[in-house]
Amino acid sequence: MIKGKFYRSLLSATLLISPASEMLAQEPPINNVYARDITSLNGKWQYIVDPYETGFYDYRWAERREGDGEAYWNTDIPKNKSDRKEHGYSDKYSLNVPGDWNSQDPKFLYYEGTVWYKRSFDYSKKNPTGKVFLYFGAVNYESHIYLNGKKLGSHKGGFSPFNFEVPATSLKEKDNYLVVKVDNKRKRDEIPTLNTDWWNYGGITRDVLLVEVPQTFIRDYSIRLKKNSTNEVEGWIRLNKASEKTLSLEIAELKLKKEIKLNSDSVSFSYKIPKLQLWSTGNPKLYSLKLQSGAETITDKVGFRSVEVQGNKILLNGKPVFLRGICIHEEIPEEGRRANSKADALQLLRQAKELNANMVRLAHYPHNEYMTRVADSLGILVWSEIPVYWTIDFASKEVLEKAKSQLRDMIARDKNRASIVIWSVGNETPVKPERTTFMSNLVATARKLDNSRLISAALEVHNDKGTMIVDDPLGQYTDLVSVNEYLGWYGGFPSDVKNAKWDIRYNKPLFISETGAEALSGFKADSLTRWSEEFQEWYYKEQVAMMKRMPANFVGLSPWILNDFRSPRRNNPVYQEGWNNKGLFDHKGNKKKAFYVMKTYYDEKEKEQKK
Repeated sequence: MIKGKFYRSLLSATLLISPASEMLAQEPPINNVYARDITSLNGKWQYIVDPYETGFYDYRWAERREGDGEAYWNTDIPKNKSDRKEHGYSDKYSLNVPGDWNSQDPKFLYYEGTVWYKRSFDYSKKNPTGKVFLYFGAVNYESHIYLNGKKLGSHKGGFSPFNFEVPATSLKEKDNYLVVKVDNKRKRDEIPTLNTDWWNYGGITRDVLLVEVPQTFIRDYSIRLKKNSTNEVEGWIRLNKASEKTLSLEIAELKLKKEIKLNSDSVSFSYKIPKLQLWSTGNPKLYSLKLQSGAETITDKVGFRSVEVQGNKILLNGKPVFLRGICIHEEIPEEGRRANSKADALQLLRQAKELNANMVRLAHYPHNEYMTRVADSLGILVWSEIPVYWTIDFASKEVLEKAKSQLRDMIARDKNRASIVIWSVGNETPVKPERTTFMSNLVATARKLDNSRLISAALEVHNDKGTMIVDDPLGQYTDLVSVNEYLGWYGGFPSDVKNAKWDIRYNKPLFISETGAEALSGFKADSLTRWSEEFQEWYYKEQVAMMKRMPANFVGLSPWILNDFRSPRRNNPVYQEGWNNKGLFDHKGNKKKAFYVMKTYYDEKEKEQKK
C-alpha cells in the first residue's frame, strides 16, 4: 500500500496562498483527463483588454469584491437603463481558445498584461450525483477563475495543468458565465523569471474542459516496467478518497486482468508478464490499459521500457543508445503562434523524424500533453524540462517552492509516458553556491518523485584557450553531464573547433544539449558571411567533425533548434526582426542547408548503432 505522500506533497506545493474569502483552493490535477467524460469549452471566447487591471482593482488599488458591479467577472448586462456598466463583453472582441493572444490580433503582438476571457455555456450533468471539475491544460501565466460571479480560485504557472471542483450549486443548465483573468507579465520572483529568450505568449494556451466523474473516482495512477526487470510491471492507483471498492486492471493483449481490493484511497501492485514487448525507438510498442472502478472506466496507451546509466553510457532496455536529438520550442513558426493541438505535435515531431532524430529536447518548459503522447506513438525519446532559466532568484525559498511545484506538475502529468527518459531541472544557470543548492534540491525532488528516469540540466561550460572545461558542481548530482556549446557562433569562427579539447571532470555520459548558428533562410553568400545559410552549413560541418572526435563518454546531442522561433531579444533589422533564426527549418517550413549536414551525420550514427 502507498501512503499518499506524493499527493500530499503535490497538494501542498500547488495550492495558491489565497485570501480567506477564496473558499475553493486548487485541487491536484486529475490525470489522463482525455479518457474521462469531458465537455470541451474550447472555441471563441469574448475578451476585454485591461492593462490597468481596472476590472480587478478599484481606484485605491484594492482588490474588488464579489458583488461589486464594476468587477469584470460579474455580469456586464445592466439591470435597468439607469445602471452604469463600464465594462462589456462582445463578439466583436473574441479570441480562439486554446491559443495565444499575441498571434490573433496585431495589437497583442508584444502585449504583456491582463486580458479577461469570458465564455457562456449550457451544461447538463450526466450523473446527478457525480462531481464536475473545470480543467485547464495551461494558462500563461497567472489566472483567476470565476463561474457565475463566484471565484473558484487562482493558479500560477504558464505550462502546468490545473483544475477546480465546481460546487454542485454553481452550475446551471443554461447560461453559465465563465470568466478567466489572464496575466502574462514577467516577474523577478516567478518561474520563468524576467529574462528569457523566447516569446512570452499570453492567454489560455491549452484545452479547457469540464470533466465529470463519479463521487468516488480514480484520480491518478502509475504503471511502468519494474527496475532491473524485463517482464515485471509495477505501479499504483489512487482514488480521490478512501474506499473499499474493488478495482479492475486489464491489459487484454497480455492476457492480464486483475481484481484489486482497496481498504484506503490507494493501492500498489506488481505483476510478472511473460513475452512482454519493450517500447523502443525502433519498436514503439504501446499496450491498451483499462482501469475500472464501479461505473468508471479509464483507458490509456502505455509502453514499458528501461533507461539507465551504466558507466559512461546511456542504456535503453539494456543496450547503449546514441541520442540523435533536436531541440524544439512549442511554437508553429508558419503562423507565429503557440502550438496547442495533436496536429501541431504531429507536425513538429514529424519534422524531427525527417532529420532522423530519435530524441527531442522539449525546451524550455513542459510542452502540451499531445507532444508527449505523440512521441510515445512515434518512438521518439523525450527530454522534458521546467523553465528554471538563467537568472532565477536562487536565494529565495519561495521561488524554490514554485520551481518544485512546476517540477511536480510535469512529472505528475507525464509519468506514464514511455517516451520521456530525461527530466531536466533547468537551463544555463550561473555557477554560485546558492544556485547549486537550489538546483541540487530540485534534482533530489525529481529523483524522489521518479527514480525510473534520468535527471539532468544544461550545465555551465567554460572555454580555456580551446579546452572546454566541464566542472560545474551541479554535475555531481545529475545522471548525465549536459552542456550547451556554441564554439564559432558566440565568438570566433566555426573552424576554431578543429583544435577543441574536452576536459570533463565527471565520469558520466556527456550530452551536448545545444549547439547552433543563425541563418536567414534564402540569404546566400560565401561561408565567411555571417547570417548566411553557407555560414550555418559551415558551422554544422565543423561541429560534426568535432563530434566524431569526442571522448568515449559522448552519448549524443540536440542542436539548437528544429525551427526558427520568435524572440524579442533578436533585433537585427535585416537578419532577425524578432526571430531567432537558428532553426534547421525556417519559419515557412523550408529546410536550410545545415539540415542536410545533420541528417547525413544522424544517418551514419544510426548505421553504426545497427552494426
